[in-house]
Amino acid sequence: MKLDPATIERLVEQITKEVLILLREEEARAHGTPSPCTDCHGQCMERCQDKVRQVVDAGASRLTLTLGSPPVSAEIAKMIDHTLLKPDATQDQIAQLCYEARKYGFAAVCVNPTWVKLCSQLLKGSPVRVCTVVGFPLGATPTEVKAYEAQQAIDDGATEVDMVINIGALKSKDYALVERDIATVARTCHAGGAILKVILETALLTDEEKVIACQLAKAAGADFVKTSTGFGPGGATVHDVELMRRVVGPEMGVKAAGGIRSYQDAKAMIAAGATRIGASAGVQIVQQAKG
Repeated sequence: MKLDPATIERLVEQITKEVLILLREEEARAHGTPSPCTDCHGQCMERCQDKVRQVVDAGASRLTLTLGSPPVSAEIAKMIDHTLLKPDATQDQIAQLCYEARKYGFAAVCVNPTWVKLCSQLLKGSPVRVCTVVGFPLGATPTEVKAYEAQQAIDDGATEVDMVINIGALKSKDYALVERDIATVARTCHAGGAILKVILETALLTDEEKVIACQLAKAAGADFVKTSTGFGPGGATVHDVELMRRVVGPEMGVKAAGGIRSYQDAKAMIAAGATRIGASAGVQIVQQAKG
């Protein structure tokens, strides 16, 4: 049977992706596996669940870690958004991200929009979800563009969308625009079966503005409010998470992200009301959680 050029190209692309995954697997095997449970110091995913159960029991529904961070147990893996948003991320690194997500059973990978289709293909048939960002990281994109970004991402396979609020409009007290901005993207996401998380970039806001932003996100139908992009002037604080939780109540998610570098930081955010944690220092957090 003679294949047309388009079919050949798709096959080559798929084979390349599978090879990348296999290469990463071989590389992982070359570095060895954890010792038996008696010597693992908390590294055994099957038997050392007590090391991470404290975080789970504290109320976290999902944690966010970065590339190269295997979970401590299968239980906590299902709560992790495996994240790589660096502008210089390569296809090889994205393939490794998806390989790790498949292997450890992460809840989702979180990537820039250009990688959504690749991640969707690599993760096809697995329970791992694909998350992406829109209006990122400034939030200063027109509403219609944000909605288009969200729709494109959903068409490419994303099932979670993190959008940045229109910060300038909020500080200008143009609340109608802010709510319309969120509501438009929320409708797009929900129509496509995706959830919406609204990033406030709290370091740029007063407490009053944070309260108003949370109220607007809730009224507009968002599923989560999130502290920061990780690209702004500051990250999550216990004060901000507590404030956001009080405003949105128990029915919405609160994600703390930015500047969380230790297990103690993560526990403090969870105690303050966060149901997800975003951390660029995820490896250190997990190592500390092991004991």
